Amino acid sequence: MLEIFEKAAIAAGRTILDVYQAGANVKLKKDASPVTEADERAEKIILAALSANLPDIPVVAEESVAAGKVPDVRGKPFILVDPLDGTKEFINRREDFTVNIAYVANGIPVAGIVYAPAKGVAYVGSSTGAQKLSVTSDFTIADRQAIGVRERGPDMVAVASRSHNTPETEAFLKQNGISSRTAIGSSLKFCLIAEGLADVYPRFGRTMEWDTAAGDAVLRAAGGVTLGIDRLPLSYGKVAQTHDADFANPHFIAWGKRDK
Repeated sequence: MLEIFEKAAIAAGRTILDVYQAGANVKLKKDASPVTEADERAEKIILAALSANLPDIPVVAEESVAAGKVPDVRGKPFILVDPLDGTKEFINRREDFTVNIAYVANGIPVAGIVYAPAKGVAYVGSSTGAQKLSVTSDFTIADRQAIGVRERGPDMVAVASRSHNTPETEAFLKQNGISSRTAIGSSLKFCLIAEGLADVYPRFGRTMEWDTAAGDAVLRAAGGVTLGIDRLPLSYGKVAQTHDADFANPHFIAWGKRDK
């Protein structure tokens, strides 16, 4: 399965870079979030690959959901797709945008890929562990390196959203004595923790499951965990929520190595 995800993500990333280099036309969805032809073209490529190779697994994909195409995933394993996470980074000509694909079983993201085409790197996670991949300019995988979260030291480093900082995030950092932070867009925040470059990612703003599942899968495979404010692992497949839309996440904190 992960090999299928890798090929689909890299093919989508190639198309995204074509649009990135040519300059994207931006539209607004009903929720006022931006979307470009890169999002739409990348999702078509990913959905075609998944349909051809994994036809029996339902797929929840961001742009399809926006168009009203939502499969019933209750009680079923399913796939979450964000064809272009970090659209604002993409529009603003920054490189930290990603392609996210994850497989969810029993509410847990058990396999996933986060591919950052402009950076030439990808991160994958599964039951066999987590890896960082080097992807060449001709879109082939040149190297695979096993990664894992680091031991927590006295001075923790946080990763925070460049576009979605909140007072609650500032309060969390202050309460935990964290003065060092790295700002980066998209699901790469999970990946920096997974490869041992940071310790915690607090998110006190709205996200959707397709935003987080792939990065969460990589982080869990690397030895980390993503917890809701209730201190339980973040779950997936959240539908029929009375307080928010289907697949919307609560606030959460992603951690590297936890204290025993």
